[in-house]
Amino acid sequence: MRDWLRTLLAGYGAYKWGGGCLGTIVVFIILYWLLGHVGCN
Repeated sequence: MRDWLRTLLAGYGAYKWGGGCLGTIVVFIILYWLLGHVGCN
């Protein structure tokens, strides 16, 4: 998966599910990591 697409999807998910400032950052990091591992192979 391309990095810009991965970042965009993680950012969108964090915006939708984050709730607050800290929650958004945590959700972004988790989604970014998951998308990186799912898209590798």
